[in-house]
Amino acid sequence: MEHRYLGNSGLKISEIIYGNWLTHGSQVENDVAASCVRAALDAGISTFDTADAYANTIAEGVLGAALKNERRESLEILTKVYWPTGPGGHNDSGLSRKHIMESINGSLQRLQTDYVDLYQAHRYDYETPLEETMQAFADVVRQGKALYIGVSEWNAEQLRAGQDLARQLGFALISNQPQYNMLWRVIEADVVPASEELGISQIVFSPMAQGVLSGKYKPGAELPEGSRATDAKGGAKMIGRWMDDEVLAGVQKLQPIADETGLTMGQLAVAWVLQNPNVAGAIIGASRPEQVTSNVLAAGVELKPDVLARIDEAVGGLAERDPAKTQSPESRPS
Repeated sequence: MEHRYLGNSGLKISEIIYGNWLTHGSQVENDVAASCVRAALDAGISTFDTADAYANTIAEGVLGAALKNERRESLEILTKVYWPTGPGGHNDSGLSRKHIMESINGSLQRLQTDYVDLYQAHRYDYETPLEETMQAFADVVRQGKALYIGVSEWNAEQLRAGQDLARQLGFALISNQPQYNMLWRVIEADVVPASEELGISQIVFSPMAQGVLSGKYKPGAELPEGSRATDAKGGAKMIGRWMDDEVLAGVQKLQPIADETGLTMGQLAVAWVLQNPNVAGAIIGASRPEQVTSNVLAAGVELKPDVLARIDEAVGGLAERDPAKTQSPESRPS
């Protein structure tokens, strides 16, 4: 496993990150989740990403239990705040000082740790003054509850404004966590250039487009039993944007490219996002330990320019690239 610096900081993270969105506390049993975490550790993954909103706080608890006997200093634990938690009351979401301060304490308790390495604003909060949010994050850092601060799905303008305030308050934003894959490239035009200017790295989620880039979904074919596209708990909704025969046909053109590079299609997809120099790490999820063992083999892979060109030829025209698609809710969800 290789490690990369996160933003303009001295923190290194594993270039493959284990994340438990849509899995722990919802799609898989706790013993399976623990086995997946064990497989990640055995594969050299040191960085683990979660959020308080995943399974309404349950996912953090599952991850905390799975990691509790590990040497804390050898891990990088990442979590987030913004989406509703608890009963979803009027102050149970957003980036107000109240919600941030209460949420970090809850996250630390569930994760069974005194601090998180990276605390991330899970979206931009239009209802809270940015000054209030940044001051709360500064205080979380000064209290030692988080070592670094990042954001998720902020656009270029928001990154610039947030970084300016952060620096005035004596800390810095070092990361952004956007969706990014061969079919979703909306960060390339604005967010990545702004991030490079500001000393911010990308920690990307959904590098396999919710499994579409694994090649398991065939145009015109029945959906594989037990796949995310059949998951009524939320997986089917998330993957729906790509369940189009034209997209699925384009994805199938990646199979010979993967074969020639000695990779599975899933490994090729993860390796592709890691070719972007502004990407510090790619988050993989898993519902079975063998998925971790397979996808982690994308670490350290270098795709040659001709391979990248062939990938663009196969699916580049199907990719969403509109920078305006980097969005946060106009009002706090409840």
